[in-house]
Amino acid sequence: MNPRILIAGTKSGVGKTTITIGLMSALKDKGKNVQPFKVGPDYIDPGFHTKVTGNRSRNLDSYLLEPKTIKESFLNASTKKDISIIEGVMGLYDGKHGGKESGAGSSAEIAKILDTPVILVLDAGKMAQSAGAMIKGYREYDKQVNIAGVILNNVASERHYQMIKNSVKKDIEFLGHLPWNEELELPERHLGLVPTYESEDLDQYIQELSRYISKHIDLKLLMEIAENTKDIDIDSWSVYRQKPKYNLKVGVAFDEAFNFYYYDNLDILEELGGEIKEFSPINDEKLPEVDALYIGGGFPETFLPELEQNKKMKESIREFHQKNKPIYAECGGLAYLSNEITDFDGAKYNMVGIVPGEVSMTDELQAMGYVEALATENNILMNKNEKTKGHEFHYSKIEGLKKKNSSYTLKGGKGADGRHEGYTEKNLLASYVHLHFATNPKIPGNFLKKTSEIKKQQNNQASK
Repeated sequence: MNPRILIAGTKSGVGKTTITIGLMSALKDKGKNVQPFKVGPDYIDPGFHTKVTGNRSRNLDSYLLEPKTIKESFLNASTKKDISIIEGVMGLYDGKHGGKESGAGSSAEIAKILDTPVILVLDAGKMAQSAGAMIKGYREYDKQVNIAGVILNNVASERHYQMIKNSVKKDIEFLGHLPWNEELELPERHLGLVPTYESEDLDQYIQELSRYISKHIDLKLLMEIAENTKDIDIDSWSVYRQKPKYNLKVGVAFDEAFNFYYYDNLDILEELGGEIKEFSPINDEKLPEVDALYIGGGFPETFLPELEQNKKMKESIREFHQKNKPIYAECGGLAYLSNEITDFDGAKYNMVGIVPGEVSMTDELQAMGYVEALATENNILMNKNEKTKGHEFHYSKIEGLKKKNSSYTLKGGKGADGRHEGYTEKNLLASYVHLHFATNPKIPGNFLKKTSEIKKQQNNQASK
């Protein structure tokens, strides 16, 4: 069995994330082993999920991944868990393309692929029977989506709650209602919710939220809905659970500044024989003994003094690059490897300096959305003219890079199709694009194959 539910909102801002985190925490407090998931390309919500459950949250994205791959990802993480809770994105039916019931990448599409019951979160503030009309509309819009229950948020009173319940037919479960509580709202910042590293008193907040959800939501009924699901079957595993082919160590930057990763990427690398060795660009003085580096995104702009002052780590990375060992960096990782970062106030901070460009933070969103990436030349992930898909979301911009060293040309997102993106030089690839390795399963294999070849070459040279 794979007990599961998907928590979806009627729109953004209805309290979906707060309620999802509260449900995860409340069920964990009752002894349940909860596996979290997030629909779409998000890193901050999964950070909260991971903090609350103790299990790494995974992203399910039907624009980046094929349906079978989504099933593999889900089964790979959810096996032997008591319940999987999938947090939706935006409104239930909102996705990349319009013109059909549920757009690509929408919560509804994931619910259909995984045959998962949906719990709809609705902000009932300033309405009564109209909420019943909304619920009916959401259920009838796409009848292949199983909206099995409703949670009402911002309810004024018990009488208010009963008015809404009585306006809806009895064939849907009401799991409870939440009175408005300003103290339980999560703060936001320029990439969305404030990440867990920046949230003070988070443990106390989670405890209070757990008690609040347990008081107002029927957790027993929620478990019954989750358990009343069919098994998910796949004929064979093609992306996950592969036999190891290599014996390598991959250094992964992970600390307050760098923590935006698709955890499936790390799983796939490990399954192929790339042992993950975490290191901190803020706190460690040198790299661990590894064969390749993977520096993901995050909020380096929040920790610029600490990153600049750790000169020994920057030198360690420069030496690693001089040895021509593979380095892959995304978004915040690209900025860290650049010559310098200028913060929002105009102050400049020296960074690693192996990407010959200057990064500056801006108040305007520079890129957002899904992109198709075409490799301009052979690199450590793909061969020339091979394609993959990814996403961008950043407020910084980089200047000084030459087109001849670009990693990809991009289609979609913000900007003209065919624009050049990233920096590639020898065995370094740094780009703003976030990649899910399962989108193009050749990528992790190529990365480790290249790493293995370089290791063998250098070992042979050292033995002569």
